[in-house]
Amino acid sequence: MASGKAPYGEIDRFERPVFSAVIRPHRSLSPQGFRTLMVLVCLTSIVASLPFVIMGFWPVAGFFGLDFLGLYIAFRVSYRQGQAFELLELTPIRLLFRKVSPRGDVKDWQFNPLWTRIDREIDDEYGLQHLSLRFRNEHVEIARDLSPPERETLADALGRALADVKRGH
Repeated sequence: MASGKAPYGEIDRFERPVFSAVIRPHRSLSPQGFRTLMVLVCLTSIVASLPFVIMGFWPVAGFFGLDFLGLYIAFRVSYRQGQAFELLELTPIRLLFRKVSPRGDVKDWQFNPLWTRIDREIDDEYGLQHLSLRFRNEHVEIARDLSPPERETLADALGRALADVKRGH
């Protein structure tokens, strides 16, 4: 090529992800399950506080209401925290780790895949406790929201992808 530019396919090959993963916090209760739980707790609170109100101990109903409100707020905060995620994207020329907070704040780390190492902290009883990426003096913990077996699966898959990139595949 006289212009010194790489053909379009070459650029595309280096920018195409070899490995990509999005890590989200696990939420065991679906939105429909949350509504069902809140209705059941509300009904239980009303039924349980009714005898106290009839006997003239009406403040008890207020405490049942506070319990309901506290539970509702705790679940809303939990669902809000569940909007956070981590993105891992490996191309032949870079490893991108993006962390997005529940408020939408984004923090990016970019590593050279040829020099990036995966560090694992394994506990004999509980499995893989901490997984991190290390490049020179930079050390970033990843996949905090995964369980130890899920972290191990991610570490194995990312390790294979990094090895492939290092071999030039």
